[in-house]
Amino acid sequence: MSKKTQKENKAALPKLAYSTNDAAEMLGVNPATIWRLTKRGLLRPSKGIRYARYTLEELQRYLRETASEPVKA
Repeated sequence: MSKKTQKENKAALPKLAYSTNDAAEMLGVNPATIWRLTKRGLLRPSKGIRYARYTLEELQRYLRETASEPVKA
C-alpha cells in the first residue's frame, strides 16, 4: 500500500476522540484552558489510554451546559 493510499484511508476514518490541542482548537481556546476545565471537572476526558482524549460528544455537552441564556428584549 502506498503512502498516499494510507493517508487517504486514515482521513476517511472518523475521529472518535481528540487530543487536548485538537479540543482547544475546536473550542477556540488555549490548550491550558482545556487542562483547567478538566481539573475543575467541567470537561471529562477519556482515560482509556495514556493521554487524555476528549470525545466530540463531551465537547458538545460542555458547550450546551455552559451556553448563556438568550437575552430577552
